[in-house]
Amino acid sequence: MRQFKKILDKNDLKVNKYTVKGKAMIVDTPLGQFVLKKGNNNKIYKYLSSRNFEYFPKLIDSDEEETIYEYIEDINYDDSQRAFDIIHVIALLHSKTTYYKEVDYDEYKTIYEETINKIDYIYNYYLDIINVIESKIYMSPSEYLIARNISKIFSCIYFCKNEMESWYELVKNKKRKRVVTLHNNLKLDNLIKNKQTFLISWDKSKIDMPIYDIVNFYNRYALNFDFKGLLSEYERIFPLLEDEKKLLGVLISIPEKITNTKSEYEMVKSVRHLLDKIYKTEILLTPEEEEKTKST
Repeated sequence: MRQFKKILDKNDLKVNKYTVKGKAMIVDTPLGQFVLKKGNNNKIYKYLSSRNFEYFPKLIDSDEEETIYEYIEDINYDDSQRAFDIIHVIALLHSKTTYYKEVDYDEYKTIYEETINKIDYIYNYYLDIINVIESKIYMSPSEYLIARNISKIFSCIYFCKNEMESWYELVKNKKRKRVVTLHNNLKLDNLIKNKQTFLISWDKSKIDMPIYDIVNFYNRYALNFDFKGLLSEYERIFPLLEDEKKLLGVLISIPEKITNTKSEYEMVKSVRHLLDKIYKTEILLTPEEEEKTKST
């Protein structure tokens, strides 16, 4: 297509067929298949290579606006195994790119204040909802489901607030923070498996604490996979520090807002999703010793 003409001509690639896939374009040429994408990831790829991390497609050429990558045919396999492979690769990414960054007092304080504000907002959000529900003579099915479980929702919020206070006590006097390169866009579709495993879509990558990749992946797929096993694999390669674990627990435990829809059926599904995630997260964060005690 016209937008990629310059880089195609530069590499003497004559295109027989174009296939649009998300934000990328796959082109069939006499020299084989290639992937074209707007933007330039050359800098991040060079950095990752310098840290001996090679789990990304080979970059063929790039300019300021466009990039050509090698095309890798993805095989179709089980989503649970794909999730495991993503966590495995992300743990390697974090392990190979980790370093300690000097921080001032305000950096940890900002994280604390922003998270506490989010927790307070969610508390007031559900307080308003339950006040409205309890003022009604008749409840809808979704409202009844909320009313029956509101104590669990508030318990989760109190847990988050207490853990956030505990986290701040751990870090408020620290002068350094462990940071890594975050992929920052973890989805099943962004892993390609063939003879090797590759992560694609590095456009949002950045430097920050390792837990943020896990938080984003968990919030997207919490009810789809066994995250105890996934976190165990992650920590086998890259163990989290005490303060990182505590902040991770808070960030994945904060209840989500309910998706409002006109359909009562969809409303019930939204509330059920909220509650299932709360219960699953509670089990995930419960130490194994305590779980065994509860089950006996």
